Order: sequence, then structure tokens, then C-alpha cells
Amino acid sequence: MAKKEEPKETKETKQEQKKEAPKKEAPQEGKKEKKEEKREEKKHDVDKKHDVKGEGKDQPKKERKGAPKEGKKEAFKPREGQPEIKHIVRIADSDLDGKRSVQYALTGVKGISRRLAKIISVNSGLDPMATLGYLNDADIDKLQSSVDSITAIIPYWMVNKQNDFMTGEDRHAIGTDVMLSVNEDINLMKKMRSYKGVRHERGLRVRGQRTRSTGRRGRTVGVTRATLAASKAAAKEGEKKEEKKEAGK
Repeated sequence: MAKKEEPKETKETKQEQKKEAPKKEAPQEGKKEKKEEKREEKKHDVDKKHDVKGEGKDQPKKERKGAPKEGKKEAFKPREGQPEIKHIVRIADSDLDGKRSVQYALTGVKGISRRLAKIISVNSGLDPMATLGYLNDADIDKLQSSVDSITAIIPYWMVNKQNDFMTGEDRHAIGTDVMLSVNEDINLMKKMRSYKGVRHERGLRVRGQRTRSTGRRGRTVGVTRATLAASKAAAKEGEKKEEKKEAGK
């Protein structure tokens, strides 16, 4: 079957439609600007992330609460309308800083913690946060008397020398008595030849620490080259002496 030829008019009309088909309009300028703005925003976000990590520009450091301020500390200024401050206050044979509060200045005495210092200040009828240097002589005497009678103020479980070996009493050592009592206990353990005493005597760790790789104070663990060289030299001298004896026979 022969194909039917389409009329010429229809072919021409199709060609004209193709020619007259509207071309796609070019993107408007407004759309381009929006795309560029989005790209810039993305770049800005990326830069912010790098800045947080520390790779970008330097950011101002945030100040931590309670952090010490940079620069030199300001000199202590006395309060107006008050007598001159006592920079050093003598309590329990120790020099305490008069610029600090009573609660924290008393911790300068060996054997008195912050908790004990607050108990002592309250027992003597003083404000724990009052400056020690502004106290008069009567208040300082009150503190001294309460420090001397500290064993009567605090309960037995807060005392640092419970059930003393010699007397069997509960007492609290303060100042130089702390070091003296510690030395007495160590000497007693050495005399008893207890395990802790022997470890103290040999200068080794006492409280069960590992000593394979730590605790190398003064002496070294293992064999050194000097000891090996000395042992070899001694062995050679011994061999020479034996050879001489054999030759003399």
C-alpha cells in the first residue's frame, strides 16, 4: 500500500509553527541577584563555623566568672574611718595575713582547715568574713583562747590525733606539734619493725603504690652500666691473682 502524502499546506504550517515557537526567556536579573545573595550567606555561615573552631578571625574571649583579671593586682586600700590595718597577726606561734578574712587567715596555722577556722571564729563570737587586721587586741585574744581549747570545741571525730598511743586521749595537734607527732609515729613504727616502718626506713613507698616504674627517687631500678663495668673489672682482677698463684707454685 502506498503511503498517503500529506498536503503541502500542513507541512508548511508545521514548519512555520516550529520557527515561531517562543524561545525560553533568559533568567531575569532579580533571580541572579538572589542566587548570589544565597551563596554569600552560605560562605558567611562557613566562616562563622571556622571562627568557632579557631581557624578564622580572632574572636573576643569570653570572661569566665571568678577568673583573675589580667594585669597587676591593686594594692590593698584601708577602709575609711577605721584604724590602720595590722598586716601580720600572731596567733598560735604563726604569722597570719591581716588582709584576709578571719575564716581564711586562720588556715595559715598548720592543722586548722577552713571548716575548723569557721567553727573557731563562730565560737569566739566573731564574724568569719571580718578582716583579721581590723580586729582589736581583745578579739585576737578570744581567737587565741579558742584555738588553744580546740579539742573541747570540736567533736572527737574531727580531731587529728584520735586515741593517742601513749596516753589514749583524743587531742588535736596544731602548728609545730603536727610535724613532731608525725615524726614520733614514724619512729615508733620503725622500732616496732612493722611493714610500714621498714618501708619508711628504706625510703620506699608506704601506701601500696607500684614501684616498678615510679618512685625512682635517688636510686635507680635495675642494673646500671657503672655496676656492670665494676663487676667485670673485679672479675678480671680475680682471674689475674689466680694465674699468679698458679705460676708461683
